[in-house]
Amino acid sequence: MLRLLAVAACAACVACSACGRAPSREASSAGAKASPRIVAATTERILEEVRRPGARVVLLNVWATWCAPCRQEFPDLTRLGRNYRARGLRLVLVSADFDDALPAARRFLAEHGVEDPTYLKTGDDMAFINALDPAWSGALPATFLYDGEGRRLRSWVGRQSYETFEQAVRNALDGKTVSDSAEVRS
Repeated sequence: MLRLLAVAACAACVACSACGRAPSREASSAGAKASPRIVAATTERILEEVRRPGARVVLLNVWATWCAPCRQEFPDLTRLGRNYRARGLRLVLVSADFDDALPAARRFLAEHGVEDPTYLKTGDDMAFINALDPAWSGALPATFLYDGEGRRLRSWVGRQSYETFEQAVRNALDGKTVSDSAEVRS
């Protein structure tokens, strides 16, 4: 799954032994009650979550436990999500982990206090990449900022700081221009 994404991320991060394996298309959400929920989702389902009413701004992050910059950036994303949820920010997390890494992904999410479901992307890699941003190489981490209507406002590839994300989220929440818009298509 996400072989192109994994290859690009491995080249940018550190080669991982799981990168060459083909994962199955389903993720189990079974486990202990306290375990964070990881939900297998198609690109269409993930984009539905981006467009779901109720948020003024959506920050979608594609990450993996084997990606060092993803792990380094993750605490800032979860802190931003907590700090701006009441103002209308929805944080959508999409794991690029393989099925055999799901226990590690659940532990990682629990360590960071993630309570909302995290999505595990299924389906065609290129369709996923192109749906989020046709200019995206598939490298991780990748973060996409959307307005409440599902129009992509901005994207970042590689680790970013809390301040970078916060400024963009604040500008979007305040109705200020963040960058050129492109509507999300499924």
